[in-house]
Amino acid sequence: MGWDINQRTNLLLGLFIASLMMANLLGTKITSFELTPILAMPLNFIFFPVVYILNIFLHSIGGNAVPVNFFDTVHVSVGILTVPLLFLITDIVEEVHGKKKVREFILIGIISMLVAIVIAQLSVIAPPAERYTKNDAYVQIFSSSIRIMLASISAFVIAQLHDMWAFQFWKKKTKGKRLWQRSDFSTIVSMLIDSTVFMFIAFYKITPQWDTVFIISLIIPYWIFKILFSLLNGVVIYPAVSWLRGTRKSAK
Repeated sequence: MGWDINQRTNLLLGLFIASLMMANLLGTKITSFELTPILAMPLNFIFFPVVYILNIFLHSIGGNAVPVNFFDTVHVSVGILTVPLLFLITDIVEEVHGKKKVREFILIGIISMLVAIVIAQLSVIAPPAERYTKNDAYVQIFSSSIRIMLASISAFVIAQLHDMWAFQFWKKKTKGKRLWQRSDFSTIVSMLIDSTVFMFIAFYKITPQWDTVFIISLIIPYWIFKILFSLLNGVVIYPAVSWLRGTRKSAK
C-alpha cells in the first residue's frame, strides 16, 4: 500500500482503539491451556529466578506461592492478549512521532472508552423485544459495574502515562539506541502498574477474603505472563518503526 506516514499512524490508532475495546469486552472470560513440555520447560527455567523472588515476597506477606512450573498450565483472562499490543503501539508511535502524539492516542482512548461504556449501559437498559429471548445472556456479558469501569479507565491512563514517560526516559539514557530494550523496560513496569491499579480498584475488599495479600497473589501470575509477551516485542518493533517511518532501515 502506498500510504503516507499519517495514514499509517491512523491505522495504528485504529488498532490501538480496537485492542482497548477488546481488552474490556473480552476480559471477563478466563481461559486455561497447557503448553507442551518443549515450550513449558525452557520458560519455567528462564522465569525461575523471577518466580523464586516473587514467592519469597509472597511468603513474607502471607500470600499463596506461585507454582515454579507456572507455564505448564496457564490460566489467564483472554483480554490479556491485547494489553501488550497497546503498549507496543504507543512505543512505536512515540519512537517516530514523540510524546505529543502518544498523548493524543491516550486521550482518544479515554474518550472512546467513555462513549463505549455509555452506549453499552444504554443498550443493557433498553427493554428487549418480546421475540428476543437472549436478553439475560446479553445483560450478563455487556453490563459492568461502575467500579469495574473506573478500574479499567484508571489503570489504562496511569499505565499509559508511565509507559510514555519511561520510554522517553530510557531513550535519553541510551541516546536513542537500544529500541528493543527501551520498549521492554518501559512496558514491563507499565504492565505491572496496569494490573495492580485495575485489580485493587476493581476487587479490593469486595469480600473480606479479597484483601491486599490475595490481590497481590492474583496480580503476579498475570504480570509474569505479560512479561513473556513483552519480550517478544523485539520481533515486531524494529520493522514496525521502519514501516511507520516509510524507510527500509531499522531503528537502532
